Amino acid sequence: MRILSWSALALGLAVGATISAPAHAQAYDPRYPVCMKIYEGGTYGGGGERIDCSFTSLPQCRATASGRAAMCDVNPFYAPPEPPPGYRRRHR
Repeated sequence: MRILSWSALALGLAVGATISAPAHAQAYDPRYPVCMKIYEGGTYGGGGERIDCSFTSLPQCRATASGRAAMCDVNPFYAPPEPPPGYRRRHR
């Protein structure tokens, strides 16, 4: 019976820890077609990366990334603007 109660307690703690963990916001900005992934080193190999999606072209991003530990890529979440409402093509 003790094993069952300890197992239930451990399961409850594990589920509680995963539910209360903070969610990370989406890193990709869908308004821009190009993102730069910046690798940030830390002490003893720690560190991480962050994503900056504020570029309108690959050449613009590559110029900014030049000389840094970074790389540019197409934004997979880019949503191109829709055509203005009321625009129709005439058929002849």
